[in-house]
Amino acid sequence: MRNATRLIGLAALIAATVSCGDVVRQGSSPVFLVIDSLGGLKGGPSGAATVAPTLASDVITNVTSPAPCSAATPCPTTFADTGQVTLRAPLKDPGATATLAPTTNNEITISRVHVEYVRADGRNTQGADVPFAFDSAVTGTIPAGGTLQLGFELVRNVAKQESPLAQLRTSSNFISTIAKVTFYGADRVGNAIQVTGQLTIEFGNFGDF
Repeated sequence: MRNATRLIGLAALIAATVSCGDVVRQGSSPVFLVIDSLGGLKGGPSGAATVAPTLASDVITNVTSPAPCSAATPCPTTFADTGQVTLRAPLKDPGATATLAPTTNNEITISRVHVEYVRADGRNTQGADVPFAFDSAVTGTIPAGGTLQLGFELVRNVAKQESPLAQLRTSSNFISTIAKVTFYGADRVGNAIQVTGQLTIEFGNFGDF
């Protein structure tokens, strides 16, 4: 009985070690993933040309061209909004006596981005209070000692056709959210790494100009 108990304990320890190994590997990269800047760009012809930390997301845009759209008979259209991020990957250990230089093993390839929306008032039911969260594929590599500027979808076109954004088309109300954007990647030797940033998005029918 004592031997059996020891074997069971050993098996449990091995299982726990394997599990912990997976968790440790997630944070075992020798570099940090750092967001230098994160912002949004309004979609459509009236969108701003510069990235802003607060995005005014228009749920409907009246397009006046090309034909048959015109100023007299505009075409109500929805446009996706995009985000832009600048990333870098500094070494966790910069060196005790001399500055260490990153190598190609420390390059980070970003492969996926996750976007979710929350509200300050705690009303966060997806599809009722805020748009649905989503994942999308992106690809870009942060070179050793360098930075990466990456574009990605921040507000999907389909989100403006679903609740709760669709109701804003004929309303003077606005929905203020915080977008939590998480970037996932891995270094050259396979260590997984991720980082999350946030920006404010105001949803509404802002009118066209």
